[in-house]
Amino acid sequence: MKGSIFALLGGAFITLQGVANTRISQDIGTWQAATITQLTGFLAALIILMFVRDGKWHSLKKVKPLYLGGGALAAVIIFSNVKAIQMIGVTLTISALLIAQLSLTFVIDSKGWFGLVKQKMSLLQIIGIGMMIAGVVILRL
Repeated sequence: MKGSIFALLGGAFITLQGVANTRISQDIGTWQAATITQLTGFLAALIILMFVRDGKWHSLKKVKPLYLGGGALAAVIIFSNVKAIQMIGVTLTISALLIAQLSLTFVIDSKGWFGLVKQKMSLLQIIGIGMMIAGVVILRL
């Protein structure tokens, strides 16, 4: 149950962040908006970390260097979301974003990429993604 609540919160905040970034970018530019978003996100995480102090920094050496650059992906995510929202609106952007996420996670799970345990994918899951794509096409009309 907790996982579902966090997922719903994350989805809501992704949408709100996309709208806020779009507004910022209209005033000062897209890369400037991405920079401010990354900076404020870093500061918020740092402040929370100061209170949480879960003490796992010593395990940082275990993390593969490839994964340490994951935060840099956020710059591309922010830029892409802002441009998409400006061009096709929030609803279609978030719909396409969800389809892209589900499609890629489907491949990652089925192939066992990134050291994850392979998951068996069913025809119903493929149909579900197809229905989402059809829904976005209908929204676009």
